[in-house]
Amino acid sequence: MPTEVRLTRRVQFHETDAAGIVHFSCFFRYMEEAEHALWRSVGLSIAPGNGIGWPRVAAAFEYHSPLRFEEEFDVIIRIDAITSRTIRYTCTITRGETSIATGTLKIVCVSKRDGEPFRAMEIPADITSRLSSS
Repeated sequence: MPTEVRLTRRVQFHETDAAGIVHFSCFFRYMEEAEHALWRSVGLSIAPGNGIGWPRVAAAFEYHSPLRFEEEFDVIIRIDAITSRTIRYTCTITRGETSIATGTLKIVCVSKRDGEPFRAMEIPADITSRLSSS
């Protein structure tokens, strides 16, 4: 599997709720941002426009400590498993040594054609080989 990807971010005001704490939904955006960085790190884009899509079929987070406006934090994502049709990630969000949240995301490769429903398909070999290389 590729080495993990780490992004460093700073909490923006619009990401916080009335209590000044990052809204739970933002963590999913952070994970997705890191996922895209992981794909870019191996020379790929998750949106190649070649008739393939990557819908999310499962996503979860457990929250351990709050993040507040202007705090700096790291988002770390890695691939846990690649099957013939799916990719599963784990994500860790930290502030220094403090664990903020841990999450998982599972995506499936689908054929995406105009006027047709999505159909699960085999992940193309080029994508699997790039995401599986270290």
